[in-house]
Amino acid sequence: MRIGQASRVSGASVRALRHYEDEGLITPGRHGNGYRDYCDFTIARVRRVRSLLDVGLPLRLVREVLPHLEDEATPISSVCDEFLDEVQRYRDNVAARIADLAAQQDSLDTYLRDARGRQGPDRG
Repeated sequence: MRIGQASRVSGASVRALRHYEDEGLITPGRHGNGYRDYCDFTIARVRRVRSLLDVGLPLRLVREVLPHLEDEATPISSVCDEFLDEVQRYRDNVAARIADLAAQQDSLDTYLRDARGRQGPDRG
């Protein structure tokens, strides 16, 4: 199928399909006229890529694990412990960034509360 149909079937935008190809995540066939040809395997791979990105994995980790996930039915639990350790480290970094942002939000809330308190009831 051509890229427009592949986009509709997979749920990925045409732009995303081209990006996945540029990143080496999928390799659609080509017709003699140069048009991309997406087979069922490639569509399944697009769906797998989307599912991995949707859970928050960065592209570099998706690229790393994808060769170990032969098709859409291969469970993610079949990947090696080293990969899962790397995902855990990534998750921990995300949690640390969230904590930093929460602390920043608290500081901004305190600043706004204090600033508004100094302005008095008419606010200025």
